[in-house]
Amino acid sequence: MVGAPLGDSPQEGRQANGFDLRRAGLHPDFWYPVARSDSLKRNKALAVRFAGEPIVLARGEDGLCFALEDRCAHRQVPLHLGVVCKEGLKCGYHGWTYDADGRCTNIPYLRASDGSRCPNGVRSYPCREAYGFIFVFPGDAAKAPTTAFPDIPTHSDPRYKVRYLDRQVDCHYSFMHENLMDMNHQFLHRRLMGGIKTIYLDRRRGENWVEVDYSFGRVSGKQNWGEWFIIGKRHGKQARQRRDLMTIRTEYPYQGLKFWVEGSDEPALDLWNCYIPLDKEQRTNHTFGMMMIQRPPIPGLINLLWPFIVWFTEGIFKEDRQIVELEQKAYDAQGGDRNQEIFPIILDLRELLARGGVPLDR
Repeated sequence: MVGAPLGDSPQEGRQANGFDLRRAGLHPDFWYPVARSDSLKRNKALAVRFAGEPIVLARGEDGLCFALEDRCAHRQVPLHLGVVCKEGLKCGYHGWTYDADGRCTNIPYLRASDGSRCPNGVRSYPCREAYGFIFVFPGDAAKAPTTAFPDIPTHSDPRYKVRYLDRQVDCHYSFMHENLMDMNHQFLHRRLMGGIKTIYLDRRRGENWVEVDYSFGRVSGKQNWGEWFIIGKRHGKQARQRRDLMTIRTEYPYQGLKFWVEGSDEPALDLWNCYIPLDKEQRTNHTFGMMMIQRPPIPGLINLLWPFIVWFTEGIFKEDRQIVELEQKAYDAQGGDRNQEIFPIILDLRELLARGGVPLDR
C-alpha cells in the first residue's frame, strides 16, 4: 500500500498526505501481456520491457516460449541480439548459452580441465501464452502459480469476432484507467458520435475492484455507421427512450467494459485492456487489449462490416490517446497533479490504484 485512502476531497488529484497517484508504480505481482503471440516467430527472440526492466522473449523450434532478463551475465549486452538454439538462447557476443530457466549451460571456450564452471545465469520470468498474447509475471516468481490469471471467456466464444488493441501511449497508466472509467468524456468524441448524453446509473466497489454503470441518450447529430454496426441502429425517439447498459470495471490491474443492448442477455461489446508501463518512471505505457464484438445473425456479414468498425473504433482510440497524452504533458509541465476531480467513481478508482500500486523510486 503506497498511501492512505483518498477520502472525499474533490479538490486534489493526490492524497491528503501529499502522495501523488502518478508516482504509483504498477504492482509487478500479476500476469501481464507484453507482446502479441504472432510477433514472436519460431527460433527468434524479441525484446520487450516492463517498467524499465528489459526482458527477452524467445521461442524455440518446439514452439514454446520463455522469458529471461535481457542482459547477458558476461558483459551485460542484450540477449535478444543472440541466437535461439536447441539448448536455449545463445548470446550474440561470446556465445554464452542460457536455458529457459536462465541457467548458463555453456561457454564455448570454457574447458572442463580448467577446473572452472559456468557462472550464475540470468533472471527468468514465469511465462505463458493465452488469448493471442504472451504474458509474463515480472514480480516474485514464487507467487505466479497462485496468482489468478485473466479470465476472458468471450475471447473464445464463436459468437464474437475479436479486434486486438496494441499501441504505445505516452502517459502514466492511471490516466488510461480514468479515461475509460469516466464516460462523461463523450463530448470529446462529438465529431465521430454526435451529441451523446451520458446517464450515470450506479457504482460499486470491493477490495480490489471498482465498477460503474451507465446508459446513454442522443441529444443531437446522427448515429455513426461504425457505432450502428456494433450496437445496432437507433432512430430519433427510439434513441432517446432506449436504456442500453454499459458497465466498466477496473479489477486491479486490468480494466474491462461490457455493453448490453436493451433486452439482450449477452453483451454486444466486451472490451479487455491492460496498460503496461515501459519506462522506469512509468510515463509511457503499451496498451494491450481485445475488443470482442458480437456477430450479427447473417453469416459472414461482420467481415463485410469490419473495415467500418475498425475505422470508427480507431477514430475513438485516436482521440482518447491524444487527450491522455495532453494530461501527462500538463502534469509534467506543472510538476505535479493539480487535477480537481469531483466524480465519485474516479475518486474510488484513484484510491484503488493507489492501494494496489508500489512507490516509484524518486
